Amino acid sequence: MIPIKIVGASSKPARDISEASGVAAKYLQGGALNLTALPPLSLYIHFPWCVRKCPYCDFNSHEAKEGGAFPEQEYLDALRADLEQALPLIWGRKIYTIFIGGGTPSLMSAAGLDRLLSDVRTLLPLDSDCEITMEANPGTFEAEKFKSYRASGVNRLSIGIQSFNARHLKALGRIHDDNEAKRAVDIAVANFDNFNLDLMYALPSQTLEEARLDVETAMSFNPPHLSLYHLTMEPNTLFAKYPPALPDDDASADMQDMIAALTAANGYQQYEISAYAKPGKRARHNLNYWEFGDYLGIGAGAHSKLSFPHRILRQARYKQPKAYMEQVARGTPVQEEYEIQRDDMGFEFMLNTLRLHGGFDPNLFSERTGMSINAIDRQLNAAEAKGLLYRDHQIIKPTHLGQRFLNDLQEMFLKG
Repeated sequence: MIPIKIVGASSKPARDISEASGVAAKYLQGGALNLTALPPLSLYIHFPWCVRKCPYCDFNSHEAKEGGAFPEQEYLDALRADLEQALPLIWGRKIYTIFIGGGTPSLMSAAGLDRLLSDVRTLLPLDSDCEITMEANPGTFEAEKFKSYRASGVNRLSIGIQSFNARHLKALGRIHDDNEAKRAVDIAVANFDNFNLDLMYALPSQTLEEARLDVETAMSFNPPHLSLYHLTMEPNTLFAKYPPALPDDDASADMQDMIAALTAANGYQQYEISAYAKPGKRARHNLNYWEFGDYLGIGAGAHSKLSFPHRILRQARYKQPKAYMEQVARGTPVQEEYEIQRDDMGFEFMLNTLRLHGGFDPNLFSERTGMSINAIDRQLNAAEAKGLLYRDHQIIKPTHLGQRFLNDLQEMFLKG
């Protein structure tokens, strides 16, 4: 993928609407693709601050100043300006889901969150059934504040529990203990009928029974959705520099098998690598990612994927909060921007859709890429021959073997 344009280096004042419209017009010109319809559009809003950076975390998060201080109003001003500047790229398109991620968005004041969603509603047409998810971490839960979040329009919470075991929480560098984790879920249950609990497994020195107890404790709250992630050592994290002793591959596989059996027995369907949902409670925002839908990302370090009739554009905003706010003031919040090239489209599409256990309709490929599925026929045949993929005229999906070796399956669709 060759960048076609880098923006953000200019110190010019913010572009007016006519200039921004001119930028949008450029993307509406003829190009290499032919999309017959644009995919659903989501909005991602990044909140970059947290109380303390966890040793396993490679997200764009920055510790707030002592006492938890951060420039809330200045950042909210920047988010609104960022969204205003991006509007010409999405004129007339409805927003179907919103996700406020971080960092720890639940550090935001109730008034701040209310203002943020008010600005979004002022500037964008939202679907009447718009799913609005907010990430929240135990240790930042205040009952009255979460009642206010719900009243402001947040209708789904995603709670970063990670574990209900005090020893494991300490090893993960979390700011909450097991009692605070349970209290946070109690507050969520009292205020939200749709919420997700995030857990990790294969934690430092974790046993199979400890992993089982975490999942059973989570399910005792009857959450509509569970996200169960295998702890990984990501580059540029403290754990990567000083790796802890982790369960071996066999122990991790036993945990995966336990999770599959336990969730299924309790009415959860695994529909993606790490996602388990009760009927009708799948995460619609995340599903849009996995089905190669569109999303506009605003905020420090946020990424976007935006489709036009003849091209698909990716963007990344400045990561450091201070730099991001400065660049928004100049009208140049986007640091990197490029079109997805035809040769890369198959990999980009399959990188997402192969995460879905139920697979996808073959017609989705042409709908979302503007290309014929024959463009990846060679790779599909090779994956099928290796037993990693099943396909017929109605479905393409990874086999059980393909799910276990997903990285290898995805890499088969790289060009070259």
